[in-house]
Amino acid sequence: MTTNIVQLAADHPGFADPAYRARRDRIAEIALGYRAGPIPDAPYVESEHAVWREVWSRLDPLHARLVSREVLAILGEFPIDRERVPQLAEINRALERQSGFRLAPVAGLVPPRHFLAQLGERVFLSTQYVRHPSRPFYTPEPDVIHELVGHAPTLAHPALAALNQKFGHAARIADRPGLARIERVYWFTLEFGVCLENGAIKAIGAGLLSSFGELERCPSAPTRLAWDLDRMAQTDYDTSRYQDRLFVAPSFAGMVADVDAWLDAQTRGR
Repeated sequence: MTTNIVQLAADHPGFADPAYRARRDRIAEIALGYRAGPIPDAPYVESEHAVWREVWSRLDPLHARLVSREVLAILGEFPIDRERVPQLAEINRALERQSGFRLAPVAGLVPPRHFLAQLGERVFLSTQYVRHPSRPFYTPEPDVIHELVGHAPTLAHPALAALNQKFGHAARIADRPGLARIERVYWFTLEFGVCLENGAIKAIGAGLLSSFGELERCPSAPTRLAWDLDRMAQTDYDTSRYQDRLFVAPSFAGMVADVDAWLDAQTRGR
């Protein structure tokens, strides 16, 4: 087997764990060798299933209190096993039935245009590896917990699936400045989107749904910014720490309608 495919920084929780690094390399090989058809299973071990269970134990009660009704409903309907890390192939069987989206494995981060453009084909590029068990509530890069807890259920929601696809179409034809604007709007809506619901802040975005730390602080800690997509498109963000700014949509439906119209305007401008 090829080794040292995945390069981990010296401060990564798994840097000094040879067994973890070997699994990361094996999982990366799956992604690098994948072309089409059923996705081979990742070799998860009990410590990784334990991380999955621990994350869900913290997230389930937060979801009930802090997630928007629309997203909470799809979280309740979408079949995600709480006891073990699901394989991408089994998630695909449910996802394709509900929205026509499917997950495809990647070894790690991919360039933004490639990631977003694939959404236009109803393909979500997903990692398969699990964060290191020594840090169950932290990952320095998006892992399968983020992908399956945050993104997969929202891709099963008809309106959010359509919006993901429209982001992909817009990103595919955008010039470089336009792509940067599209990236920012994606970040502040489908990753870290929030809306008002009976006067309370409720989460929509996948980055909030999959992080108990981000989610529990989102109603009060970050600065609330007025809903303004043009300002959003010019606002930078930092992926390496908790988000300190959130744009608050007037409602779930309002967010979907406004982003849909904004993306239409970006494509008409080309």
